[in-house]
Amino acid sequence: SFTNCYPCAVVYRRFLFHQPATVLHLFHLFSGLALAAFNFGAQLYHSAVCILVQFLMLRLMGRTVTTVLSSFTFQMVYLLAGYYYTATEQYDIKWTMPHCVLTLKLVGLAFDYYDGGKEPSKLSLEQKSSALPSVPSLLEVAGFSYFYGGFLVGPQFTLRSYQKLVAGELTDCPGQPPNSVFPAMKRFGLGFLFLVIYTIFAPYYQDSYYLTDEFEVRPFWYRCVFILLWGKVMLYKYVSCWVIAEGVCILTGLGYNGMVDGKHQWDACANMKVWLFETTPLFGGTIASFNINTNAWAARHVFKRLKFLGNKTLSHVTTLVFLTIWHGLHSGYILCFSMEFFIITVERQAQALVRDSPQLTRLANSPLYPLIYVVQQFFHWLFMGYPLVAFCLFTYDKWLKVYSSVYFCGHVFFLMAYLILSYLRKALVPKTRTE
Repeated sequence: SFTNCYPCAVVYRRFLFHQPATVLHLFHLFSGLALAAFNFGAQLYHSAVCILVQFLMLRLMGRTVTTVLSSFTFQMVYLLAGYYYTATEQYDIKWTMPHCVLTLKLVGLAFDYYDGGKEPSKLSLEQKSSALPSVPSLLEVAGFSYFYGGFLVGPQFTLRSYQKLVAGELTDCPGQPPNSVFPAMKRFGLGFLFLVIYTIFAPYYQDSYYLTDEFEVRPFWYRCVFILLWGKVMLYKYVSCWVIAEGVCILTGLGYNGMVDGKHQWDACANMKVWLFETTPLFGGTIASFNINTNAWAARHVFKRLKFLGNKTLSHVTTLVFLTIWHGLHSGYILCFSMEFFIITVERQAQALVRDSPQLTRLANSPLYPLIYVVQQFFHWLFMGYPLVAFCLFTYDKWLKVYSSVYFCGHVFFLMAYLILSYLRKALVPKTRTE
């Protein structure tokens, strides 16, 4: 399905780049509908209903808080109802998969339309770049929603970006299709490489193995290493999809991000920082490199709009709660995101300790660092895979069985670290540096 999007991008570049906006909206609309019909059949009506309702809200309710709240409520309730009525105890590819992407796109559209009615002085630079000066047409909203480069798995992008694409502005050659074939093929090749790796190793690291008697009788160290390798392989499924989809966006020009230091940038739709993902020894680094556009959407439309709470931690927790609900109704999502929050909290405290302690700073900069890096990477990927067990096994009875088999080592490790770090700070950080 993802590779089918590339011919659409080629047709757009070769034959439609100079066509009027109406023609381009229709092409994007029918290409996306064909993609939806191929994958989900008659169930494509779910997306059509939500797009139509969203347009009517914008048109009839105007630039009001009520519009934003109504959009948020309707789209999220529709998505959650879809999760409820299609729920199974395993990962399935069904209409709710692209619909969760569409939900964010339509809710973001309501926010951007609302921002367009504010005084420019009251908007951040980010909000100014995405605010809509006028209500879009139904055809425009439909083309934006069904655009083949982002319909199935993302990335998230704004209607303003889509409007620039249709206007032929997202190109390094004004008036001509962008010189983006090589950058697009690089992302396609990289995504295909990850897809090959996933295809080769996925049969050896299946979710179902966790629930077998064979896994239970394995030694503790084996179970931990399996979690580490399984987590890494499992994430390649997402990496491959997102990088291949990014290539489509680059090919059309939607990925164009201006010039930096005299070089044209094609990362506007990047959902992965692959090098950072592969090399960082930090949990925060992995999160910063993974699902970038969704995280940016949550930061822009949830976290930053909660400034009135006056508490960053509360805003962060609320954002994670939203992302948990957006992913689905299973208890595994709750545990995964709560573990993520706790792990990041502990890691930040540990980083602050290393930064403020002269002894630890010297150790981190010593010739021993390569060895430290290897050990750090082992624990990093072990405890990245650990919360993902709950994320992928969904239900309480399954993930509890796995965590029991490894003696809740992830919970114990980070709880102990959280309790010990304050004492280590007192012992290793000079008082003058903490005053």
